[in-house]
Amino acid sequence: MFSKSKTNEPDAKPNPGEAFKSSAGEDVPTVSEVPARSTKAKPPPSVLASDLKVIGNIKTSGDINIEGEVEGNIHAHLLTVGESATIKGECNADDVVVHGRVIGKVRGLKVRLTSNARVEGDIIHKTIAIESGAHFDGSVQRQKDPPSVKPGNNAPKPSGSPQPGTQTQPGTQAQPASIKT
Repeated sequence: MFSKSKTNEPDAKPNPGEAFKSSAGEDVPTVSEVPARSTKAKPPPSVLASDLKVIGNIKTSGDINIEGEVEGNIHAHLLTVGESATIKGECNADDVVVHGRVIGKVRGLKVRLTSNARVEGDIIHKTIAIESGAHFDGSVQRQKDPPSVKPGNNAPKPSGSPQPGTQTQPGTQAQPASIKT
């Protein structure tokens, strides 16, 4: 009825990854052989520290917290602009939370300007929240899906911008008109 096997001996150590026999005689996998469940935990947000300056565009499908300075466009799922941060470029994300300074266009499904926010540029959003004390110099436009809007397509042209085909003098840029609210 009972048989003595190597796995039943007290001195015998099972080999890792080796299946052992149950009392019914069938192979039972060890813990290391059982495939891990594919539960993808949300990775932590990427953080750009306050002493970091980035010149160039940033694109991620995840979340990003900016505490330093960025000169370029940012595309992310959740973008948080920290109190010490300055962004000179377009911010494009599903959720945008601004605590610091943004000089450029902001596009997001949900845009939130906290009381410390300083935004100089247009905001294109689905929903927006502006706390008391926030500084905003630009226009606000509501759209159903703002992040998918491509720059230049369906975007209102500033009144001070040159017509297509015309050139500006080297070293100068056309400045968009600002609207104070």
